[in-house]
Amino acid sequence: MNISSTVLNNYRRIVYIFLVVLMCLPWVSPSWALGAGILYSLLIGNPLQNFTHKTSRILLQWSVVGLGFGMNFYGVWQAGKTGFGFTVVSIFGTLVFGLLLGRLLKVESQVSTLVSCGTSICGGSAIAAVGAVLDADAKAMSVSLCTVFMLNAAALFVFPPLGQLAGMDGPHFGLWSAIAIHDTSSVVGAAARYGHDALEVATPVKLVRALWIVPITFGIAAFRKKKKNSVKFPWFIVYFLVAVAITTLFPQYGNVYHAINIIAKQGLAVTLFFIGSGLSYEAISAVGLKPVLQGVLLWVAISTISFMAVNMADVGGLPGY
Repeated sequence: MNISSTVLNNYRRIVYIFLVVLMCLPWVSPSWALGAGILYSLLIGNPLQNFTHKTSRILLQWSVVGLGFGMNFYGVWQAGKTGFGFTVVSIFGTLVFGLLLGRLLKVESQVSTLVSCGTSICGGSAIAAVGAVLDADAKAMSVSLCTVFMLNAAALFVFPPLGQLAGMDGPHFGLWSAIAIHDTSSVVGAAARYGHDALEVATPVKLVRALWIVPITFGIAAFRKKKKNSVKFPWFIVYFLVAVAITTLFPQYGNVYHAINIIAKQGLAVTLFFIGSGLSYEAISAVGLKPVLQGVLLWVAISTISFMAVNMADVGGLPGY
């Protein structure tokens, strides 16, 4: 009996390692990786729970740093300054409303903060950064990431038909998708489906929005310091800024930065597979459906309000005009 159990565990480890290798392939998106991890955990169970729990946090932080090599301060600001006002209002409005909604629904504090930050800034990357500062547990990370990425997947298919139904042109749709969709990959995917003009607007506005990871994370870290004497300084955010600065100051190495950025995105995919595979039936039942309800209500609210605001806005300075 013990031998059979050992053999079974060995097979589970082999399959798990094989799936981790698959997550490194460039066509596997973070959303699919998270889904695969959750499915594997619920159907089979994570055979390397301790290893993935310890590794995921480190890999997550360095993946965020690597994503900085896909940004440029000057180019992103020049292209995204038209949407800056929308970005600031939507980020802080979503954060405040999300935290109030979480308190109203009595969602656990860490989960509520992570869902609100992921919705307001840039999905998984924001959750990664804020989760590290909060020292969030695996359950909170898994539930919040699952909620945000589920909505990301829905947005990828729902937004383009809604935009066409409303008669939105490319620049207006690009601005709307960059504000209302959480994750960069889903923003780019939805905008690319809508057209080149939409993609030209959505990408820089989304990147400007993603840069708000830095002040928001430092703000949360400072707030925690008031409540708790020992707070780990989020050095990886400093490294993230260094990565963005390097790409800005030394643009001649663009091919190198592009390669690093691709590796970082796949590192994020592997990390999300690890995190997803840590989600169990026990964790789901312990948290319940309230975080999902919080995420859905928050997403519907920001999507509706930003849709109305963007349709009334003059976007003459954006590409496509």
